[in-house]
Amino acid sequence: MRTLVTVAAAAAAVAALITPAHADDPLGEKGDTLTLPLADAITALPTAAESRAGYQRSAFKHWVDADKDGCNTRNEVLKTEAVIAPEQVTGCKLSGGQWYSAYSNTYVNSPSALDIDHLVPLAESWDSGASTWTAAEREAYANDLGDDRSLIAVTAATNRSKADQDPTEWLPPYEPYRCQYLTDWIATKLRWQLTVDEAERDTLTQATTGCPNQPVKITLAR
Repeated sequence: MRTLVTVAAAAAAVAALITPAHADDPLGEKGDTLTLPLADAITALPTAAESRAGYQRSAFKHWVDADKDGCNTRNEVLKTEAVIAPEQVTGCKLSGGQWYSAYSNTYVNSPSALDIDHLVPLAESWDSGASTWTAAEREAYANDLGDDRSLIAVTAATNRSKADQDPTEWLPPYEPYRCQYLTDWIATKLRWQLTVDEAERDTLTQATTGCPNQPVKITLAR
């Protein structure tokens, strides 16, 4: 069984605290678990320029039924995040229920009014390293149920307002949620060893100045 932080992962994390990471400096191996204060987690993010060349949303297969239980990833998230459980009928069709949309601080009473947002958008992940991944890795990213920060049910309006923008361009309209959003963004990028560019790093650093410097725990997915 792996320890909380493996020797290799700990060494990488310590090095990241001294100098900014680079795209070719791995944080550890798949399955390693890291725990870093928020400020140090930002420092540990690998740095690289972004490029959207060749991006197609179809490069990320979703929504899949990975465990073959009849419910695809979208419905799995809806079931997990419901504050009042919906009724489930044949084919994993959901009706009724209630959800909290954290981006806008609103409650939603119909699953059809919700989008499942990739907290770090697919296009942003492509820009940040996923362009070099295998198709299987991109599918795993697009359907990541292994960390509840990766996917979130929100109103369709706020999801489409966000689109594929990163925190330099968009933050949730509900301001009290922004620290959580930024922390989850950082955690998701670390989990998948995605890079940030200089503008994104600066924004993350500045925007989290007033946020609790709480521990960020992630398990590496690749």
